[in-house]
Amino acid sequence: MSPRILLIDSYDSFTYNLAALCRKAIPGCTLHIIKNDALSFPTLSRLLPHFSAIIVGPGPGSPSNDADIGVVRSIWNLPSASLIPVFGVCLGLQSLAIQFGGTLKRLNVVKHGQISRIEHENTGIYKNVGNVHAVRYHSLHVVLNGDEPLQALAWADDGEEENGRVLMAVKHVTKPFWAVQYHPESVRTEGGGEEVVQNWWRLARLWSAMNGREVQLWSEEAEVSIGPAWPHVHPANIPDQPSTPTSEHKRVTCRILEALDLDIPTVCESLGVKDDSTDFAMLESAAQPGRFTIIGCLHPTSPRITYRRGETRICVTANAVDSWIDTRGDVWTWLADYMRSKKAYGGMDNIPFWGGFIGFLSYELGVKSLSPSLSRPAEHSSQHHDINLVFVERSIVLDSVTGNTLVQSILPQDDAWLLSMEAQLRALATTSSAKDECNRSSVRKRRRTTECATSPTVVLPDRKDYIDRIKRAQEFLYSGDSYELCLTAPTRIRVPIVSASNDASSSSWQLYSTLRKRNPAPHSAYLRLHPSTMVCSSPERFMSFSRPPNGVCQLRPIKGTVRKGPGITRSVAEEALIGSVKEVAENLMIVDLIRHDLHSVVGDDVDVRQFCGVEEYETVWQLVSVIEGRLPRDAELDSGSNLGWEVLRHSLPPGSMTGAPKKRSVEILHGLENVDRGVYSGVFGYWCVGGGSDWSVTIRSCFKLDPKRDSSTETQEWTEWTLGAGGAITALSDPAAEWEEMLAKVESVLPAFTVEQLSSC
Repeated sequence: MSPRILLIDSYDSFTYNLAALCRKAIPGCTLHIIKNDALSFPTLSRLLPHFSAIIVGPGPGSPSNDADIGVVRSIWNLPSASLIPVFGVCLGLQSLAIQFGGTLKRLNVVKHGQISRIEHENTGIYKNVGNVHAVRYHSLHVVLNGDEPLQALAWADDGEEENGRVLMAVKHVTKPFWAVQYHPESVRTEGGGEEVVQNWWRLARLWSAMNGREVQLWSEEAEVSIGPAWPHVHPANIPDQPSTPTSEHKRVTCRILEALDLDIPTVCESLGVKDDSTDFAMLESAAQPGRFTIIGCLHPTSPRITYRRGETRICVTANAVDSWIDTRGDVWTWLADYMRSKKAYGGMDNIPFWGGFIGFLSYELGVKSLSPSLSRPAEHSSQHHDINLVFVERSIVLDSVTGNTLVQSILPQDDAWLLSMEAQLRALATTSSAKDECNRSSVRKRRRTTECATSPTVVLPDRKDYIDRIKRAQEFLYSGDSYELCLTAPTRIRVPIVSASNDASSSSWQLYSTLRKRNPAPHSAYLRLHPSTMVCSSPERFMSFSRPPNGVCQLRPIKGTVRKGPGITRSVAEEALIGSVKEVAENLMIVDLIRHDLHSVVGDDVDVRQFCGVEEYETVWQLVSVIEGRLPRDAELDSGSNLGWEVLRHSLPPGSMTGAPKKRSVEILHGLENVDRGVYSGVFGYWCVGGGSDWSVTIRSCFKLDPKRDSSTETQEWTEWTLGAGGAITALSDPAAEWEEMLAKVESVLPAFTVEQLSSC
């Protein structure tokens, strides 16, 4: 019988990393994961004979708080006849130690995402382990008084100026309980991870053999109560012959226009982007390392999908007619089914988008899945949709590397449109140079004549209030409730509406046109999906999923930025970023969180391809990590869903915009931030009918909501834009410096609000 392990999760964001480590260290084991409050202890204790051992995972909070620890406290009090080997991690060690007389204290200097050398005596779980350098995520620690039935196994020496010698591992002297304080599952732990778990399993089996403990066969009651084993994947049904498209699948038709090198704003303006009454969707690679720009060629029948969290219906709009469809309580599954029905084939393999959804998903959409009970009064809730997508059937894709342009359609018998659009773009290519110089002259003239007349009004967050919130956030870090909190605040920009005097003009398009020049970014976007408009120059890709078969999910978190300037060479940037304990710790926390999110869906195959690499962008150097995950070959998810969509569903909101552990962090941030974030710090991007997808983090952005149309009210004289910004707060953060960092992010977008972008001329 293969070993069967129970992992008790205390709502942590590293649990599935620990699960993957367990499966690697104990080959062939069957692993089940439950929350610490999923079952009553009487029910759980009745099922424990079906398991070979228990792992008590890490989690936020305190081991002295029943709400944080759940059934774990009762595990330590099992009667002798019911004992089972247990391995605790972090919160697990603290719970074990205080249960048997240890004293819980706060560290003088918090250790979140920092690496320490672990001292041990090469025995027990450390036998033949050698040197250990382990990642620590804790602000609480345990001190043994000497009279407990516990034996210390390992320590970290933080020095007398910090925390002194800190307990890192213990075992019970008579019961089969072992635990470590550090995180053996972290990607940066070396020596104290797999080897220690292997040793624990060897000792656990030895104890079971010596005490005559036998594991009972798995039962139907256990399957129902505990649930299926992780990972939730199974072998795919591979047909004997390669599958061929059916009549239900759409075919992608395209025209390739070689080396046109079209001006992107000119293309958009020829497609009617200046008409604010229409929808428009563009995802632009406005800077390296971005490559492709995608423009949706929308028409009145292009389906619009909108949804607000908490609702049971989704709205599909076409030809200005709304259709409300019951999602049966699961909007994610509804969208997956919709895309499955739109599957297409025949597009060019090297082009990432053939057609499909383009749009945005809000921050609160992800929060709702993590903590459904969180809500705000209506006046503090976002008025933007939580899902706002358009299904694109005709598109233009521009390749900045080759200079080629593709015109594509997934509509049947659409050759006439393809030929017409090709002719339109070729005509643009011959006239765009002269028009571009004319436009530059016109912009300069508008700047000179109207700049002082219609200045926007900018309302920044209150400095004292923001710094107070930072200090409150840090108290949650000291108390063990979070390792990092990404605190944000909105800046409001009121822009006077100036009546058009000549051609139709869009103030939001003018705003984007300036933003892409002043703050070019690889993940830029202009999305006008009424009633919301978003302009964005994001530097951060959130998640991409390559087109099946054998698709790969890749996430690229950014934590750490140095702005370019005189003397800021690569070596200077590397010293400032890689040499910063704070920056590397922030990045590591998000990397480990993302690994957890990926493991939860794909299972074992998650790899950190790059850790804290310094990458060069148009205006900055950034500290970037790259994490990839994929399903086992010839496997599929138990749910049958698209892998990229499931990873997105389980990864929102982006960890770089929350902190870790994610669930507790978003709950804390909900209390610290008095309004919804809305569009900001969610994601935007596409999901292709070929199965691939690419989503970016909605930062360095601003967005607005159309005024409600009411004939009884006067014409509105201004437009309000919201510009979100913030930063990751850690125990090492200086509140005043964090305020300045938040302002710097606001100022990366704010200069776009100049008069020539906001007037209608």
